[in-house]
This record gives sequence, C-alpha cells and structure tokens, in this order.
Amino acid sequence: MTTALRDAIAEAEALIASAPFIKTEQDLLEGYDYLAGRIRMALQTAFDYDLEQPLFINPTHQFSRQGLDNPDAIYLHAYLKPGVEYVVRGRRGTSADLSFQVMGGTYSADSAATSLLAFDDRRLEVAPDGAFEFRHVAEPEAKTLIVREVFNDWERETRGSITIERPDTLGRPRAPLTQATVRKRYEVAARSLVGSIRTWLAFPHFFQYKEPVNTLTAPTSTPGGLASQRSSIGHYELAEDEAMIVSVPRFDACGYQGIQIGSDWYASTDYETHQTSLTKAQAVTDPDGTMRFVIAEHLDDPLANWLETTGHRTGPIMLRWQRIEAGQEDTVPGPSVEIVRAAEVAKHLPHHAPLTPEQYAARIAARQRAVARRMIS
Repeated sequence: MTTALRDAIAEAEALIASAPFIKTEQDLLEGYDYLAGRIRMALQTAFDYDLEQPLFINPTHQFSRQGLDNPDAIYLHAYLKPGVEYVVRGRRGTSADLSFQVMGGTYSADSAATSLLAFDDRRLEVAPDGAFEFRHVAEPEAKTLIVREVFNDWERETRGSITIERPDTLGRPRAPLTQATVRKRYEVAARSLVGSIRTWLAFPHFFQYKEPVNTLTAPTSTPGGLASQRSSIGHYELAEDEAMIVSVPRFDACGYQGIQIGSDWYASTDYETHQTSLTKAQAVTDPDGTMRFVIAEHLDDPLANWLETTGHRTGPIMLRWQRIEAGQEDTVPGPSVEIVRAAEVAKHLPHHAPLTPEQYAARIAARQRAVARRMIS
C-alpha cells in the first residue's frame, strides 16, 4: 500500500543529498529538515483534501517551508472542481492584507501555475463585525483557491477565520474508504513529494538567479500575483566579513511592505528565533524616509534592521509591497544595494543606535510570541 511513498521518499532524499549548493554538513542537515516538511506537506495535501467536501488546509508554515514562503503570511488553500459552485465565508481579522487567488495547473520544475482570478477583500462586502461571504463557480481550468493573510505588525494585528463549502454536497457523509482510494492517496503523496522538491530546486533559477549577484530588481508585478502587489527580487553572496546594505524608501501607499532573505533551498530561514525578515512596522525608518537593512552573518553590535544570514553565505532576497492603493501601483520606489565591510556598517547607518544583547533578545522573544499566536502547524 505504501510502496509508492517509500520509493518517493528515497528518491527525494537522493535529490536533497545531491543538491549542487551543499557545501557543509549544516547545509545537508537543513536539507533533511526541509525534506521532512515536504513529506508532511505531501501527506497533508493527499489525505486531507476531498473534492466532495472541500476545506482549507495550511500546507506552508514554520515546519513546512517552500517557495520562499513569506514569514509575514498565513497560506491556506482548497482544491476546486471545475464547474462547481463554492461558498466562502469568514470573519476579517485586522491583518494588513487578505487576498484570494484561483490557480489553474500546478507549479513544476519547468512551468508555473496560471492565475485565473485574483482579488483582495476590498472587492467584498465586509460587515462591521468583519463577516463576509462570497460565491464562486470554479473555472474550467481551476485547480486551487489560495488565501493569503499577511501581517505588517506582528504584535497588534490579529487573524481572521475562513471556511469553504460546496452547497451541493453539504450534509452528505463522506464516501467510505476503499483500498483503491487509500492506495491512490499514497500515490498522489509520492508524486507531490518528488515534484515539489524538483520544482523548488529549479524555480529560483527562473527568477532570482537570472539576476546579477548582489543586485535587486526594480519593483514589478509579482509573477502570478495580485494586480495591487509589487515585488523586487535578487540574491546575495557575501564573504564572512562583508555586509549588504539594502536601502528602500518607506512606502505608505500600501498596507504591507516587507523584506526577507532565505536559503538556497528556496525557503524561508528561521524567522522565529532569528531576525531574517522585517516589515515596515518592525523596521527603523531614517529621517529621510528610507529604511536601511543590513544583511550580514555577524555585526559587532546588533541593529534593529539587521537581517541575519544564519550561516548562509548565499541566498535569495525578496521585497514585497501589497495592498497598494489604487493608482499607486506603478509609483513604488525601488531599492538600492551597497556592499561594505561588516565592521564598518555603523559608519553607513548613523541614525541606527546599536542594541544591547538584552534589547535584541527582546526583539526575538517578541517574534517567537507573535508566531506562536498567529501560526498553525
């Protein structure tokens, strides 16, 4: 019954062990940890879904990272059946952005999924208590409905709630299990596991790694994203004594603005017990209206806008702007990059007072508590 999955795990382990960017034992151990998240995701998406009784699942989180997942986002998705009507109900929290996207097809090692429909809650009627509801008939090519809830202020913004149902199957019991059904689910999990690892090993080479190292692109429409979103991408390569300073104007014509770095597994790095991402609510803004972020492994003294590389000499970088006000989508000011000696960072950031170890530890503690409140695993 489980042969397909056992063979897929062995194949996936071989893919992890032979990844071209592995240089140290720590790189390999991170790969095996990443593999555990991919196995978890494959089983969840294969066994939790039911096209007759849909529900939202949370396949991407701090224990299952993929696709340079945004530390500021909660990701939910439900599988759709073309031509079927769905009812989505929820209660809006106070997060910076709540968006919906219908995707056709899936991401693979040589192609991307197609966005069929994308909008945010500004298109909905939201009651004073936050309640909302909408109906949607799945397009002929529809595969999944993705929901992203994005937080700009981790400490103050709260989660909402959301459900999905099919009116035509509501009230019916699930179909009983059969050998064929269970076997098929293990086979689906097997394909999903190997496919996801191949996909995310290849994916950054279509985007981030096409750009020159230690550069960032001008803000552009996020591939497969919302019309009111923009992103800037790049990748870094730093010597142990080097630092990258990323300067970007604070843009207040959007609900959310953030920056993150990741690993060569094209996944987020530890954003709970390290500071590997920051939003405009978390960052220090200089008197000239610019946020200056420091990407480095070590600093003589920690700074509020330090992004820790956590042992990764190379990795992807992404800046995001979401829920941009109508008409302002093409006015987003882009970032600039400077490589400096890590020991000289303070000279380049005169408005950033160094933090004591206790102050920096308090920042990390706040991140841990915020993730514990917000995330589901």
